[in-house]
Amino acid sequence: MKRLPNEVKHRILILGASGFLGHAIYKELCPYFNTFGTYNTENPQFDKNQHFFQYNIEEDDVYEILDIVKPSIIISALRGDFSAQFVAHKHVAEYINNHKTKFIFLSSANVFDAYSKYPSYEEDKTLSNSIYGHFKIKIENMLLRLPKKKVAILRLPMVFGPYCPRLKEIAQLISDKEPVEIFPNLIMNVTTHTKVTQQIHYIINRNKSGVFHLGSIDLVHHDEFIRDIIKISGLKKAIYKRVYTTNDDRYLAVLPKYNMLPKNLQLLSQEILTELEI
Repeated sequence: MKRLPNEVKHRILILGASGFLGHAIYKELCPYFNTFGTYNTENPQFDKNQHFFQYNIEEDDVYEILDIVKPSIIISALRGDFSAQFVAHKHVAEYINNHKTKFIFLSSANVFDAYSKYPSYEEDKTLSNSIYGHFKIKIENMLLRLPKKKVAILRLPMVFGPYCPRLKEIAQLISDKEPVEIFPNLIMNVTTHTKVTQQIHYIINRNKSGVFHLGSIDLVHHDEFIRDIIKISGLKKAIYKRVYTTNDDRYLAVLPKYNMLPKNLQLLSQEILTELEI
C-alpha cells in the first residue's frame, strides 16, 4: 500500500505483537510507520529488537510502555487473563483521553453470541452468553465512552491463515487421532490474517473510526468450511465429531452494512481456501 503524500508518520504501539494476529499486523505496518510492539514470554528475537517491549499483563503497568513510546495509535491484540486485560485497557483508555492518540481494538463476533437467529451488523445491540463475549462487550462499552474519532472497534469472526493457532490445533488433533469438532448448524463468516492486516492499514491511512465488521461478505457452514480447510491444507484424514448445540441453524456472523470498506478490501470465504491451498 503506497504512503499518501500528506500522511503523518504515526508512532504505532501493538499490544500483543508476538501473537499470531498481532505479529501479522506488526509485519504489515512496520515498513510504513514507526511501529512498536509488546511480547510476553522471553524470546531472543524480540529481546534484541529495540522496537519490542517485554510486557507481562498480570505484573507490568502498560503506562510505562506508553510513556516511552508516546504512540499516536495503539492497537490491542492482547490475549491472556481477562481481568488483567480489562485493567490494561482501562489504563489505555485513560491515556487516550489525555493524549492525541487513537485506539484500534480487536473485538470478536462473540459479542453477539446470544443472538442466533440472524447475522449481526455494526449497529446491532451486543449480547453474549459466553465469558469471552461478555469480556469483549465490557471493553467495547468502555471504549464507546471515549470521543468517537479516537476509537475504531474491529469485530472479527474466526481468523484463518497458514500456521494460525486454529489450524495448528486441528493438525495436532488429527496427528493424535483425536476427533475434530464440527458444528453442522453453525452459520458463520470467516477471514484471514492477511486481509485483516490490510484492512487495519487502510483504517489507519484514511483515519477511520467507529465500528467495523471485518468478516467475509458471504456466509459458510462451520462443518463444511472446516472439512474444506482440512482437505485443502493437505492434512491427513480427520475423524469428525458433530456437535449439535441446537436443532435450528445458529448464526455467529459479523457482516458489514454501514462501515463498508472498498471492494478490494472485502473478502469471500473461497479466497481463504485459495490462500491455504498447498
